[in-house]
Amino acid sequence: MSEQAIKVIKIGKRYSIGERIQYGTLRESVISFTSNALSRFRKKPVENTGPGISPNGGTGNTQNFIWSLKDVSFEVKKGEIIGIIGNNGAGKSTLLKLISGITEPTEGRIEIYGRIGSLLEVGTGFHPELTGKENIYLNGAILGMKRREIERKFDEIVDFSGIDRFIDTPVKYYSSGMRVRLGFSVAAHLEPDILILDEVLAVGDAAFQKKCLGKIDNIASSEGRTVLFVSHDLAAIRSLCHRTILFEDGQIKADGPTSEVVDMYLRSMDSIEDLDIKERKDFDRRSDLSVIPTFLKVENLVAEKPIRPTSQIIIKLGYRSNNPVNNLNIQLKIKDSKTNQIITTLDSDGSTCFPKEIPSEGTLICITHPIYFTSGMCRIDLRLIRGSDVAFKLENAGSFSVEDEFVYGTSNTTRYYGMFLLEHEWSFASE
Repeated sequence: MSEQAIKVIKIGKRYSIGERIQYGTLRESVISFTSNALSRFRKKPVENTGPGISPNGGTGNTQNFIWSLKDVSFEVKKGEIIGIIGNNGAGKSTLLKLISGITEPTEGRIEIYGRIGSLLEVGTGFHPELTGKENIYLNGAILGMKRREIERKFDEIVDFSGIDRFIDTPVKYYSSGMRVRLGFSVAAHLEPDILILDEVLAVGDAAFQKKCLGKIDNIASSEGRTVLFVSHDLAAIRSLCHRTILFEDGQIKADGPTSEVVDMYLRSMDSIEDLDIKERKDFDRRSDLSVIPTFLKVENLVAEKPIRPTSQIIIKLGYRSNNPVNNLNIQLKIKDSKTNQIITTLDSDGSTCFPKEIPSEGTLICITHPIYFTSGMCRIDLRLIRGSDVAFKLENAGSFSVEDEFVYGTSNTTRYYGMFLLEHEWSFASE
C-alpha cells in the first residue's frame, strides 16, 4: 500500500452569516505558516475547535452560521494527482485553504505528511514591493528551504516562468499572467511534497497552460509528489487525474475514477440549467455590486432558425440593479459541454457601442459574426467585472446547441478551443 500524503477526517468549516474574513499582514502569515509547517513535519493533526463553538469561543446561535464544508473525509496517497471539481460555492477552495493551513476547521482534523506548496490565487504569497527574485527566496524560506537549496533551483524557476527580463522588477508591476507564471514556477520547482493548485492556470496563455500541465504530470509520475488540482477545465482533469472528487453544497457527492465522476458532474449541470437564472443560487459574488441577471437567451440572429456553424447568434442578458451601474464589463465564456473547455470569449471591454453607464434595468445584447463552431452543445459562463475584479460569476448560465452542417475548414468531429477569436458587437436595450 502506498504511503499516505493527506488524511482528512470529518472536517467541517463554519462561518457567521455576513462575516468578513480578515487576513493578517505578510509577517503574521509567515509566522502562521511556519508554525503550521512545524506541526506538519511532526505529523500532528490540525487543532479542532469542536462543533457548536463560535470564533470567539462562545456557543452562539447556529441559525446565524453557514457551513461551507460539513463532514468531509477522504485520504490521498503519495504520488496521486487528485482532481477536485464542483460548482462555485461547493466548498473546493475552502477545503484547500484548510489543507494549506491558511485557516483551521471548525470540526474534524487534517493530517499532513510532508511539506506543502500552495498556489490558491494569482500571486499568492508574493509581496508586491519585492522583486520577482526576492519573492522566490521569500517563498523558499516560507517552505523551510535553505538558501543553498533555493539557489540550486533559481535558474530553473526563472527559465520555466519565461519572465527573466523582469525578475528584478517589483511584483506590483507584473501583469496577472506574469504573476501566475512566476507563482506556478515557484510552487512547482521548490520541491514541496504536496502541491495544491486552485484554478490558477485559467489566467495563463494556452502555450503556458500546456507547459504547466506537462509539469504537473511529471511532478507526480517521475518525482513521486502529490498534487491536488482544482479546475473547471474538465479536459485537463480527465487527462491528468485518475481519481476525482466531486463537491456539492460543502459535501463530497462522488469520489472515484475521473471519467465516472466527470460524467456525473456534467449530468448535474444539465439539471441546473433547467432552473430559471433568477432561481440559481450557485453564483459567486465578490463585491457589493447589486446587479442581478434575470435571464440569458441565445438565438439565431435569423428568427426561428436553428443555430448552425455559419449562423450569427444573438445573446440577450437581462438584468436589474438598485441603481444605475458605471463601468461594468460583461464577459461570456462559451464552452464545449462535453469537455468544459473554452471555445471563445465574448467581452464587452473596449466595445465602442457598450455604454459607460447603464440604467438600473434593461437588456444587454451581444451579436456575433458567423460562429463557425462545429456541431454540439455549448454552455456559457457569465462574469460581471468591475475594474480588474470579477464581481459576479455564474457557471453554465445558459446553453445552446449547434446543429450539423458541413462547412469547408470545419469538421463534425473536431472543435477548436481557447484561442478561437469570434468578432462580436454589444448594445443595450431598455425594457
